[in-house]
Amino acid sequence: MKINHCSFPEDILYDIENFVWSKTNSGERIITIGIISCLGYISGKLSNINLKPVGIAVERGKSLGTIESSRYFGVVRSPVSGEIVEVNSSLSHNPVLANQHPYTQGWFAKLRATKIGDEVKNLQNIKSCSDDMAALIQRHHIICFDSFPDYELFQVGVECAATLAKLDELLEKIAVGNVVHLVSDDPTADLEMIRWAEQTGQSLLDTRREENLFHFTIEKTQK
Repeated sequence: MKINHCSFPEDILYDIENFVWSKTNSGERIITIGIISCLGYISGKLSNINLKPVGIAVERGKSLGTIESSRYFGVVRSPVSGEIVEVNSSLSHNPVLANQHPYTQGWFAKLRATKIGDEVKNLQNIKSCSDDMAALIQRHHIICFDSFPDYELFQVGVECAATLAKLDELLEKIAVGNVVHLVSDDPTADLEMIRWAEQTGQSLLDTRREENLFHFTIEKTQK
């Protein structure tokens, strides 16, 4: 299901209050847990994830570990009680997986649940909590894109010509394949970005408007 351009799988359960999801293996008490995509956009590109080790018992609402970016530090809280039986070791050396693939490769931990009957009742599928999820997206001004940005460039109150010059400078420094999220309030920004992309050969992936702000995602495709 998509809510305000943000995608939410329908085969998992959500704990909106704690920004986490869970999925139960059929016929087992093993529950996979990760963060919802909204938290990845609030935090920005994650630089560090520390998870508690296998064998630790965790109560519902208590910490599974922490996440950190250049602008955010937070605790990831478990939606259920149980013993950690596996953690995603890939996150320690590639934390951005939690931003890019929050519901697949970016999962955090697997727990053997101890109170699954009572606690799963507190979780909801996306159809049941869609209104609450939409309110969360609006409250935090979350803008979801198909490709999670590696860099952000906020150019509010700046003329488009100066914005494009800064964008060119940034693109010179980053690798091919990286994605930039650009924000501008120049009223001609949408037309100027189309012209700029045609001239430079860089890929304009997405354009959104939120009140007086334009949001663009640009992939560096040319050296």
